[in-house]
Amino acid sequence: MEKDQHQEAIETNVGKPAKKAKNELVEWLKALLIALVLVVLIRWLLFKPFIVQGPSMEPNFVSNQKLIVNEILYDIRKPERGEVIVFHVPDEGRDFIKRVIAVAGDTVKVEGDKVLVNGEPVNETYIQEAIDQAHAENRLYNNTDFPNSFVQDGVVPEGHVFVMGDNRSNSTDSRMIGYVPLGDIIGRADLIFWPIKDIGLINH
Repeated sequence: MEKDQHQEAIETNVGKPAKKAKNELVEWLKALLIALVLVVLIRWLLFKPFIVQGPSMEPNFVSNQKLIVNEILYDIRKPERGEVIVFHVPDEGRDFIKRVIAVAGDTVKVEGDKVLVNGEPVNETYIQEAIDQAHAENRLYNNTDFPNSFVQDGVVPEGHVFVMGDNRSNSTDSRMIGYVPLGDIIGRADLIFWPIKDIGLINH
């Protein structure tokens, strides 16, 4: 009798670890599924990947870099000067990446390498080294002034921003395509995630 009870206890104990392991596996699968759903939701609702194409934002961004764009920020507030944004250009049928130089109500003037907003020079630390290098070579960093024949009004209208590429002499921006409607802005570029050597938060 004692032998039968001992055998039954062994069989019961053998069954418990197997059942426990199965339950843990189910819980892990549930957790992974929830995490996957959250990643997908965050990916599609809040953030979007973007690939830099072309030299217009050099030296700060180079072609084929991959960025994370924050799509929800401008649902909370409007873009601010100095921020790097991604926006859609309907006439081009593609997305651009540029830097916000002025916002609604600002008066913009670009003369050579001087950028004035409301009559005050903009301290463009993000391209100062490139400007200094150009001047050392006896040339201007920028070759397109503003206002000009493309855009003659230097005041940013309500609901728009004025943007320029960091590579001033090789950028199609508000100096040519005009002011960017807020509704065309996809979001703010917040993170470089590829290539690995460039990984980091974007300084605005």
